[in-house]
Amino acid sequence: MTDYNGIARLLSDRPTDAVSLDWLKKAHDAQLTLCTALEEIADSLPANVNRQKCIYAAKSLIPLVNGVHRYEEEAVFPLLERQASGDGELVSSIARLKFEHVEDECFAEELTDTLTRLGSGDGTVNAEAAGYMLRGFFESIRRHIAFEQQFMLRGDRLAS
Repeated sequence: MTDYNGIARLLSDRPTDAVSLDWLKKAHDAQLTLCTALEEIADSLPANVNRQKCIYAAKSLIPLVNGVHRYEEEAVFPLLERQASGDGELVSSIARLKFEHVEDECFAEELTDTLTRLGSGDGTVNAEAAGYMLRGFFESIRRHIAFEQQFMLRGDRLAS
């Protein structure tokens, strides 16, 4: 999923009537592909920035992050919470993931601004700061997805 239309299509195909691990896997794959693009941008700073890649990432970041988070919070987490029945660790993990969603969404807004500026050739962007922002974001997203896949989204947890 390397194009904005592919992300828009993925988000428009989001299931509304059930939890789909297949859709969530595709969404996580799209996020990880975007993380790879962000890493490539960070690695290219300061002198070899692919401006088109920056614009693509800026255009894709917020819709993808927010869309996946809404699905998790409206479909996946409620199912897990219903099944938690006294599992304090699971309830606590879900609360932490929801908090991380808020942080990620705020960070995505700031990063979108920076990527837009990089993509437009704005020479006033501090390359070192932009690199730290990019790395902080994609590393956080990768850790978040790894935790969800390993501990939260196992098939046995999501059996209805």
